[in-house]
Amino acid sequence: MASPVSPFSLAPSLSSSSSSCLQLHRRFFSPSLRTSASASSTSNSVPKVVVTRERGKNGKLIKALAKHGIGCLELPLIQHTQGPDSDKLSSVLCDSAFDWIVITSPEAGSVFLEAWKAAGTPKVKVGVVGAGTASIFEEVMQSSERSLDVAFTPSKANGKVLASELPKNGNKRCTVLYPASSKASNEIEQGLSNRGFEVVRLNTYTTVSIYSLNYDIRYNYLHLLRKYFSET
Repeated sequence: MASPVSPFSLAPSLSSSSSSCLQLHRRFFSPSLRTSASASSTSNSVPKVVVTRERGKNGKLIKALAKHGIGCLELPLIQHTQGPDSDKLSSVLCDSAFDWIVITSPEAGSVFLEAWKAAGTPKVKVGVVGAGTASIFEEVMQSSERSLDVAFTPSKANGKVLASELPKNGNKRCTVLYPASSKASNEIEQGLSNRGFEVVRLNTYTTVSIYSLNYDIRYNYLHLLRKYFSET
């Protein structure tokens, strides 16, 4: 494996542009680095991989790689931040009742739970996109009150199928609260609206790259990567 590059030579200055950050990403995660990690499997060293999706979405990949003797470092390269509607969620839950709450990611679930508790834990029926998202609600589901019920998971874990399969009681009015990422598409609310649901979407969170964070955080990430790949 090539000698680790000093983080001082990689860390951008405070005045770096977004293009500089992109060059930094390409330089650090270069094909030669990935090839070296793969080639090391033929030697006595353990292959190493950095998994970079947001925390909570790397588990399956880490387990699959572990079966092949490949070590992983979970190092999310994005961060969740508040969305423009984050402050509205608890008041909406206090003031309105919905037939369904639709949750399509672990982060959306975490943000919803915080607002739901702030609203006094009203009775809600939740539809989730898949098992990973459903796991966010396990602790609450085990409580004695059971005012939150995860009542629906689609046959396939994606938004299009969720929108096509969410149960609807005939032609009666059916309302949905959809707390989502600001960057999520309109596929779910459009699909539900086409079926006659009344959908209220709140953009409760968004994601940003670590390159938009401060210099110290970026430097610490690079230092951790340098240390990880220099270990034998």
